[in-house]
Amino acid sequence: FHPVEELETHRFLKQLLSRPAEFSDHIRKTAGAIILRISHGYEVGEGQDPFVTLADKVSHRAVCFIYCTGFLVNLVPFPQYLPDWFPGASFKKTAKEWSSTLKEMVDLPYDYVKKQIVSGTAEPSYVSKLVEGQSLTAEQEFEIKWSSASLYSGGTDTTVSAIYSFFKAMSLYPEVQAKAQAELDAVIGNDCLPSFENRDHLPYMQAVTLETLRWFSVVPTSVPHRVTEDNVFKGYFIPKGALVLSNLWQMNHDPEVYHDPMSFKPERFLGPKPELDPREACFGFARRICPGTFAAWQLIPYGFSDSNFRVLADASVFISCAMALAVFNISKYSENGVVIEPDRNQSSGTIRQAVFSDGVLGHPSSFKCTISPRSDKAVALIQADERR
Repeated sequence: FHPVEELETHRFLKQLLSRPAEFSDHIRKTAGAIILRISHGYEVGEGQDPFVTLADKVSHRAVCFIYCTGFLVNLVPFPQYLPDWFPGASFKKTAKEWSSTLKEMVDLPYDYVKKQIVSGTAEPSYVSKLVEGQSLTAEQEFEIKWSSASLYSGGTDTTVSAIYSFFKAMSLYPEVQAKAQAELDAVIGNDCLPSFENRDHLPYMQAVTLETLRWFSVVPTSVPHRVTEDNVFKGYFIPKGALVLSNLWQMNHDPEVYHDPMSFKPERFLGPKPELDPREACFGFARRICPGTFAAWQLIPYGFSDSNFRVLADASVFISCAMALAVFNISKYSENGVVIEPDRNQSSGTIRQAVFSDGVLGHPSSFKCTISPRSDKAVALIQADERR
């Protein structure tokens, strides 16, 4: 999947160059484009893409179900027994409409791949490798459809939030940006863009990626999980059915683990005694760990091997950050000669809502930054043909 990541991120740079003020929209579209290429072999076009729009709509609606206060019936169960026409039961109609949209998001991309296979034009993807030439049972087809859909619905929001947080961090910490750019210039020069082949030779850039994941916890309280059986943990009895929220934000900002945890300091992950890798916690735990952390390994039997293998979950963050800093300067936004200081506060929620003012998806928040090319040579690199 690394060539796909690099190709789509190069396109992301072109979008930033032409419309830098819309950087949050570009981040979202690029994240969706990468996932759809990997999952369904689908290439996102210019402008509004129907699959991306559909998936965003589903993700936005899912937030209302994740939060208990989204619907009264989540707090007071008895309205579920009311007839659809009864006052206060409009949530039933809403649920049916949303269920229909979810089914479209699952079925349409899958049907697209099947049509491409029939016509002989299917690109290698998670779905095509599992479907092509196979006689599938209904259960197997169900699992492939829903697992491929979950790659998008579960991967884009977190990736978008992390990369958006990186842009905020660079505008707040110019000294970090300067160090990362100095390393990129020394290792890669200014004649080409960074690639995954360079990753092991860019320790500071890698540390910037890790600090981005730690500093601004994308999923601060994790996704709620329910205990399936009675358990005792360190003397605490946890009954079957209990709802558990993991305080990932506190884990990533524990002063006993991270020195000066509220500051953005990539150096904490360098040297002979680096601090704890935030990926140990920020992607979840055990059976319910984020599938993106090992999805790439699962793809190896289907032809998705790579000699310089990295987990899918942080690959997009690394390559986006490295490519962006190689060719752009990111700074605080000025309006009428007045510098607008980005808000340093980190909002609460299951998934960071600082990225978007209307839940996880929707309209970008008021955070602005100035994104400008570093040089004429950088502009030429951006405008060059994408590597395929």
